[in-house]
Amino acid sequence: MADPKEEPVSAMMTEDVLVISQKAKLIETMNEYEVFDGAGVTIGAIRELEQSMTMRAVRLFSDIDQFVTHKLGVFDADGQVVCTLIRPAKLMRSTIRIEDATGAERGAILQDNVVGKKHFTLVDASGMKIGSIDSEDWISWDFAIHDAAGVEVGRVTKKWNGFLKEGYTTADTYVLEIENEASEDLHLLMVASAAGLDVALKQDDTGGWGFGGVG
Repeated sequence: MADPKEEPVSAMMTEDVLVISQKAKLIETMNEYEVFDGAGVTIGAIRELEQSMTMRAVRLFSDIDQFVTHKLGVFDADGQVVCTLIRPAKLMRSTIRIEDATGAERGAILQDNVVGKKHFTLVDASGMKIGSIDSEDWISWDFAIHDAAGVEVGRVTKKWNGFLKEGYTTADTYVLEIENEASEDLHLLMVASAAGLDVALKQDDTGGWGFGGVG
């Protein structure tokens, strides 16, 4: 019998497919996204946290995203926190720290390079490598996620043959497909990497948070 005190697992952590779509806004000063499962059912949301009205006004009239710390909350359909992404201010390479629902640090996504095909190292809270995110080339949004042994466990792309029409997504929609079993920490980082791709990994010169080299 299950422990009655045990917290239910978020659907976001059990689905093999997550579709992350940015909510359309006339003026973009705060990042906000919807999360769907493979059937098109809304199972969560992602939104920027702790952003003051002053900072929103500054972002409206300038491009300073890479020079300030950003924080994203990932929430399930009931509004419960799944994880939090924190990207400190940067000049070149990004570091995105991941916290779980309790606020405990669970790992980080570390940008390895700024030129050529992009590579990111995934580490746990102790700094041990548990996987990587590797782009297929230097211009596309097609990433393979590998575990520490180099086995592909998932992909983040803009292509999806599910409920989205014509088999491809819009410019602000990304798809995480989980292909193989992964450790609990790696699975959380996979969800976090997909959730934060548009805002945590996108190139600075398009108003994102510091991916660079991918359009």
